[in-house]
Amino acid sequence: MCGINGLLLKDQQQNLDISRVLSRMNQEIIHRGPDEDGFFVKEKGSVKVGMAMRRLSIIDLSTGKQPMQSNDGKITIVFNGEIYNYPTLKEMLLKEGVTFKTTSDTEVILRLYEKFHTAAFKMLDGMFAFSIYDENINKVFIARDFFGEKPLYYSKTKDQIIWASELKSLISVSKKKPAISKTGLNLYFQLTYIPAPFTIYEDICKLEANKFLEIDSKDLSFSVKVIDQEFSKEVDPNISFEDAKEKTHEYVNESVKTRSIADVPLGTFLSGGVDSSIVSLALAQQTATPIDTFSVGFEKKSFDESDKSRTVAKIINSRHHEFIISVDDLKNNIDNILLNFDEPFADSSSLPTYLVAHKTRQHVKVALTGDGGDEVFGGYNKYYMGELNARYTSLVPEFLHANLKSLTNSILSTSHDKRGKRFKLKKMLSAINYENNFYYNIISLGYQSEELEKILGNGHFQDNSLRHYKEQIGDQNKTLSDFRNIDKIISLEGDMLVKVDRTSMLTSLESRAPFLNKKLWNFTAQLPEDYLMKGWNKKYLLKESFKRYFPEGFLDKSKQGFGVPVGDWLRGHLSSELKSYIEPEFIKFQNIFQLVKISDMVNNHLSGKEDNTFRVWTFFCFQKWYKQTFLQN
Repeated sequence: MCGINGLLLKDQQQNLDISRVLSRMNQEIIHRGPDEDGFFVKEKGSVKVGMAMRRLSIIDLSTGKQPMQSNDGKITIVFNGEIYNYPTLKEMLLKEGVTFKTTSDTEVILRLYEKFHTAAFKMLDGMFAFSIYDENINKVFIARDFFGEKPLYYSKTKDQIIWASELKSLISVSKKKPAISKTGLNLYFQLTYIPAPFTIYEDICKLEANKFLEIDSKDLSFSVKVIDQEFSKEVDPNISFEDAKEKTHEYVNESVKTRSIADVPLGTFLSGGVDSSIVSLALAQQTATPIDTFSVGFEKKSFDESDKSRTVAKIINSRHHEFIISVDDLKNNIDNILLNFDEPFADSSSLPTYLVAHKTRQHVKVALTGDGGDEVFGGYNKYYMGELNARYTSLVPEFLHANLKSLTNSILSTSHDKRGKRFKLKKMLSAINYENNFYYNIISLGYQSEELEKILGNGHFQDNSLRHYKEQIGDQNKTLSDFRNIDKIISLEGDMLVKVDRTSMLTSLESRAPFLNKKLWNFTAQLPEDYLMKGWNKKYLLKESFKRYFPEGFLDKSKQGFGVPVGDWLRGHLSSELKSYIEPEFIKFQNIFQLVKISDMVNNHLSGKEDNTFRVWTFFCFQKWYKQTFLQN
C-alpha cells in the first residue's frame, strides 16, 4: 500500500526539474507511505517521464521496492494497493517460464503486463491504482481497480499530463489554484460528495473505477478505456437457494483468506453488524491463534452499540480492543479529517471512521472491514424504494402527490437532529418520482435539484448534474440490480471508498474489504433478487449462509451505524464558525450563493425553527474547504 505520483512533460518545459516536482508531490502523501519512497525519471527525445511513490510496506518488506523495472529497464511501474490473487497469477507465470526477482505483488503485475499487455489488467483481483511506462511503444498506462478502492486523479494541459493518488499532490505543483467545476459543485451539494470522473476543480478528473488511461508519451494524446472483465455467466439460472448459500459461504471464506495475506500484524474492524461480524468470524476460523478485533464505543449511550461487538468477540474468542470515543475526540479532529479529503466531503461518519483507524493503527498495520456487504448482498433500507415507489405511484396520482408533499412538509419537519420515523417518511416522500428517477432522488443526501436551484447564484446551478451517470446506467431503474449498480458507480466509489481510503491512510493503516471481490459481485448479480432481499428481509442470503455460527436472531438485529450529532454541533460549538460562513461580505466575495436563501436556511437551523442538519452540514463542509483552499493557502 502506498501513494503514487507521475507526470509527462513536453519540450516546452524542458527546464523544469522533474525530480524536484516529484519530490514535492511525494511530500504531500507521506501519510500514505511512511516507510520509504522511490523515483524514476526518463528523458526521451522532447519528452520527460517521471514517476514516484511513497510506500507502506505490507508484503515482501525487503525486496518489494518501487519503482520496479523489467529486466531490460524498458518497462517501469509504480503501484498503490494489493493484488490478492498474486500467488495464483505468479504460479501461472512460473509455469510459462517467467522468472522473478522478488516475492512482491508489484512484480507480478509487471511480469503479467510483459506477457499480456493491457489484457493483464482484467486478471487482477485486488484494490489498485498503478502507472506503467512502456518505453518500447512510447505509452503510459494508468489503471484503477474494479470497485475504485484506490484513488487516482489526473490533469492534462497543452504540454503536460500529471497524475496522483491524492488531489493535494496535484494542487501542490499547480501554478495557480484551478477554478471550481460547475458540475463538481452541483454534484457535491446534491450528493454530499463528488464521484468520478468529476472533482471540485475544472480540468482535474478522477479516473473512474475499472478503467485505464492510455497515453501516447510522444504527443500526450490519451484515451480512457474500460477494463473488460469478461465475466462468465457460470451461475445456473435455476440454482437452488441451498446451493446459493453453500456458494456464498465458500466465496466469502475464500475472499477473507486471500485478503489476509500480509507480512505484518493484521486485525479486523468489528462493529457488531452483519458484515464485520461475518468477516471477523471467517478470519478467526482460518487462523490458528486468536485474532485481534477492534471496535469503537461512544460515551453517549444512544450512539453506542459496543455490546454487539463484544458478543461476537466472545463467540470467536478474539483479542478484542474496544475504544471509547468522546464528543471531544470528534470535535478536536474535525479540521484534520475534513480538510484531508482535498475537496468538499460531507459524510459525517468519516469522523468516527478516522478515530477507529487511528486507534487500530497503534496495534496493527492492516485491518479487514465489512465494507461492500450492503452493495454486494442487498443490505440498504433504500433498496426498498423500488417497491415503495411502485405501490405509491399506482395509488396516488401525481397531482395529488404534489399537494400531499407540500401539506406534509411542515408536519414532518423536526427542530432537532433526530433521524426517526418523521425524518424517514419526509425523505421517502421527497424521493417519490413518477418517471422512475426516484433512486437518484433517494441518494441525493444534500439538496434536491429544486432546492439547489434556489441557493446557488450567479449561474452556478446546473440542471440534471447526474446526467453523466444516467447516460451510463440509464434513468429507468426499478430493480434491486439497478439500484446496486447505481450504488457501485456513484455512492460506493464516490463516498464509502473515499471515506475509508482517506481516513485509514491518514493514519497509515491499510484497510481491506473482503466483500469487494469481483467474483462475489459477479455471483450475486446472477442470482434471483429475492435470494438477496426476501420481502423486507435485507441481506437474506448472506445472513442465512452464516447464521449457524451466531445466537438465534443476532444477524437480524438492526444496526445504527456511525451516527454523529452534527446537527446539534452546528447549533453548539460550531455555530460561530457557521455564522462566519454566511457573513454578507464572505458570500459576496465567493459569488456562489444566494445570500438571502442560504442565510435563511442556516438561521432557521440555528434558531431551532427547523432541522436542516444535512443541508447545513453540507454547506458548512464546503465553506470550510473553500476558506482553507482559497483564503489560507
